[in-house]
Amino acid sequence: MTNVLRRDFCKQAGLLTGSLLLHHQLAEAFAPRHLTGKIRIGIIGCGDRGTGLLKILQELPSLFEVTALCDELPFRLHDAQKIGTASKAKTYADYHALLDSRAVEAVIISVPLDRHFQIAKDALLAGKQVYLEKTMTYDIAQALELVRLSQQRPNQTLQIGHQYRSSPLYYRVKEMIKQGYLGKVTQIDCRWDRNGSWRRPVPEPGLERKINWRMYREYSGGLAAELLSHQLDFINWAFDTHADEVFGTGGIDYYKDGRETYDNVQVMVRYTQAGMVGNFGATCGNARDGYLFKLKGTKGTISLLIDQGIYYPEQETLKQYGTVDGVTGATKITWDKNGGIPIVTGKEPLKDGSWYALSDFYRAISEKQLPDSNVVTGARAACTVHLANRAIYNHTVEKWQPAYDLS
Repeated sequence: MTNVLRRDFCKQAGLLTGSLLLHHQLAEAFAPRHLTGKIRIGIIGCGDRGTGLLKILQELPSLFEVTALCDELPFRLHDAQKIGTASKAKTYADYHALLDSRAVEAVIISVPLDRHFQIAKDALLAGKQVYLEKTMTYDIAQALELVRLSQQRPNQTLQIGHQYRSSPLYYRVKEMIKQGYLGKVTQIDCRWDRNGSWRRPVPEPGLERKINWRMYREYSGGLAAELLSHQLDFINWAFDTHADEVFGTGGIDYYKDGRETYDNVQVMVRYTQAGMVGNFGATCGNARDGYLFKLKGTKGTISLLIDQGIYYPEQETLKQYGTVDGVTGATKITWDKNGGIPIVTGKEPLKDGSWYALSDFYRAISEKQLPDSNVVTGARAACTVHLANRAIYNHTVEKWQPAYDLS
């Protein structure tokens, strides 16, 4: 291989490896700012996700002050108060009382899916800034109404908890797609598997549906809403597209324990406008693959985990540049054992995706800017999830409708 070609490939591959520095705009995007001082924030829903976000807030003490906690279950409030500075927060059993408090400027809503819409609506009407966990709403009608309400209140932020939109890794992958590293992408393969019942311990039988709400269709969108929604949302974002046709199947194939949501699902999505097929699956009966996300194009493949990514050039792509050994070039290329190039976004280890998302929430409020994960993108994902569940449970082919095209 000539020195010219070697330098050319090193220059391009350096964008994927440890030499990568995020460009100026990206670097700014992930640098917390201090324009308005601390934002006083309350958490509505102190279960696993709510307390997880509470822990992240402890890592952002210059941005947020936790002033309120709300949950219907007293033991959850008690446990949440043990986390960092949350011991000083006022506690509430009724979220309406929290929304009435002038000591709360913003709220995180991390409650069962069926309650997302009403609490988010009430929070907006109360004048609060809102971080609403994914999936945005339980159904399509709620998603469309929440978009209308939010757009009537432009001075309030409504950010949706698809936190991978804020991750430097996923941001970089989106950029690589735009720059043509993958060529024409036609296939997407995604899984999010586990080997466990997905149940939480219940201190008394009367609390079963409150604690294990994910198991019951009255409250939950099941695996599609809780897990696959992240990957469905990323495809919408990375390719600026949406599902056109959705096929699905599933069943309660292992845990015969009274649950109503399926423990094993598979969804296939046709993205007609983008010329792609997406396969999205989740099971509670095998953990071997865990989180798996592959984007397959004519020039290469990107294989993603939650916090790692590898680019695999196709053979024709390699022929164009030859195989770089990293010895004679000024930029060292580190190939993995399967011939892939790790995607590295800087010298520092990646933080939890929610750290970037909450930093983005602060910035969106401070600068009155739309966050990457906003009410319109959240509605697009929520519509896709609802179509997926209709296809799974009704054995139908669901199609995107013009009414879902929001801007």
